[in-house]
Amino acid sequence: MSAPAPPRGPARWRAAAAGPFVALLMVVAATIAVNDQGLPLRDPDHVAALYLGLVGFAVVAFVGLDVLWRAGARPGRPLPSKAELLRVRRERWTPLRAVAAGGALVGFYLSYMAYRNVKSIVPLVRPEHLFDRELADWDRALFFGTDPAELLHSVLGTGITSHVLSTFYVAFIVFLPLTIGVSLVFSRDLRSGLFYTCAQSLNWVLGALSYFALPSLGPIYAFRGDFAGLPYTEVTRLQGVLLDQRIAFLRDPATATPQSIAAFASLHVSMSFTAALAAHLVGADRRLKIALWVWFVVTLTGTVYLGWHYVLDDIAGMALGAAALGIARLLTGIDLRAVRRGGAAERERRDGTAVAGDPEEAAGRSDGTAAAPAD
Repeated sequence: MSAPAPPRGPARWRAAAAGPFVALLMVVAATIAVNDQGLPLRDPDHVAALYLGLVGFAVVAFVGLDVLWRAGARPGRPLPSKAELLRVRRERWTPLRAVAAGGALVGFYLSYMAYRNVKSIVPLVRPEHLFDRELADWDRALFFGTDPAELLHSVLGTGITSHVLSTFYVAFIVFLPLTIGVSLVFSRDLRSGLFYTCAQSLNWVLGALSYFALPSLGPIYAFRGDFAGLPYTEVTRLQGVLLDQRIAFLRDPATATPQSIAAFASLHVSMSFTAALAAHLVGADRRLKIALWVWFVVTLTGTVYLGWHYVLDDIAGMALGAAALGIARLLTGIDLRAVRRGGAAERERRDGTAVAGDPEEAAGRSDGTAAAPAD
């Protein structure tokens, strides 16, 4: 039985439109929210534009690698001919695929820019109470009276572990765009990349909303003495910078860099959890799934150990990450079972085996149809 043809008309564009749609709603909501505080919508320190430019350049490089690999380029072999490279580029990177991938990437960073604006005004909108004491008490209750950060310090030590976890935490700035670039470029079926990128954009939305639910600073700011025994790391420097920015912003919101401190919920955890779960949902390679779960566990540990978050922040982050995937599934309309079948068929083809009864899937179609966004 051959694979069904992809749908035509509006359904074909549903997955491609989901990310930009989320970005549009987020930008409109952020504009209204900051204007209500007498502030303009802005890109703090032009960071979203800078990331978009850098990641966009990396994605173009990834496309080149994708074409080279699919054209047969391998270490120790002659480079494919120009004609072969052009053929693969035309078949793999159709205008539809390029526009859909580019739109998802732009939408992700527009959502991030809007998120930064909404996050910055949390202390202006809800200045009356911070929930750090309650969150710390709930954490201790979960651990039978023991502070979880103190427990980690005693079990893992406060030497090299601090530097390792700090490195992983700061590397999130590379991890997130890398996973998005890889998903949009190297996925057999682009719909899986669009689904994943839309889910990560939704994490910005859900995270911004969660900050208003339980405004808090995080253990490192509310209970600084509990982390005095940790050595100076890049995270220590970053925590100081963010605190200085918050103080300056609260003094003069109109001219200072928008502040970025908010603990509940943890977006490092939510986005790492989304990445690991998404790998299972789209049927990614086993090694990739293991790597993503290792990343998630190390990131979760680091958020508590380094004082960024309470354990409840991380639990809420996992809930947000799962919710983002569920909403992204509804918005993109992607058939995850079909995506998993297609991925399994291509892996079997690479291993030299065929998919019984499904020669078209076993062939691993590269005519651009399977890669096009579809319902």
